[in-house]
Amino acid sequence: MTTISIITGGSRGLGRNTAISIARHGGDVILTYRSSAESANAVVAEIESMGRKAVALPLDVSDISTIPAFIDNVRSVLKSNWDRHSFDHLINNAGHGEMVPFTETAEAQFDLLFNVHVKGVFFLTQAVLPLLADGGRIVNFSSGLTRVSFPGFSAYSAAKGAVEVLSIYMAKELGNRGITVNTIAPGAIETDFLGGAVRDTPEYNEAFASMTALGRVGVPDDIGPVVASLLRADNRWVTAQRIEVSGGQNI
Repeated sequence: MTTISIITGGSRGLGRNTAISIARHGGDVILTYRSSAESANAVVAEIESMGRKAVALPLDVSDISTIPAFIDNVRSVLKSNWDRHSFDHLINNAGHGEMVPFTETAEAQFDLLFNVHVKGVFFLTQAVLPLLADGGRIVNFSSGLTRVSFPGFSAYSAAKGAVEVLSIYMAKELGNRGITVNTIAPGAIETDFLGGAVRDTPEYNEAFASMTALGRVGVPDDIGPVVASLLRADNRWVTAQRIEVSGGQNI
């Protein structure tokens, strides 16, 4: 049976790459977007060009009051597009970054980071569990910055650290349903994260590349295929793990 994966923040960056990687491996996708329906629909069209099914649904993970309507939409598209009442994989990818010194971080910046990366992940996952098939997969996105420090990311990294601990508890409490839960921790990647800072700012690109054993920063194609591999039926015995995908950053 074809698998169905929900990917939050699937309209761009690592979420987009993950969605396309899953489709390349024969899976179908429900992806979410916050503001850019056009970008999300472009990802849907690309997936459909591969002969797979895809749907884009709006969701603001920073506002948990939007989750019930999202769940209703998921139920509807599962029935109309797949004639199913469940899906197989949840990838909590949606997020944003703030690069600001610890001493200058404002409460609003802190709250938004934790609302998106922790509260949103916690309550969205809780809400979709009745629709997630037994034996399913959950992959939560973290960051290489939980293991090494780089000035300006104290609040962001603290939020991602919370996601890593949460993933362990999810793995323990959902294991009786055969659901695996793992964390992917990318290193520095050339995307539009932080306005494309790593991609477009040579000094940042060079600084992170110099920290990496493989001598460069990452690109989206380094990340999406790893997530897709965790979702395979024969990758059933890996759970509660933090899997760093950084090319050997700061080793």
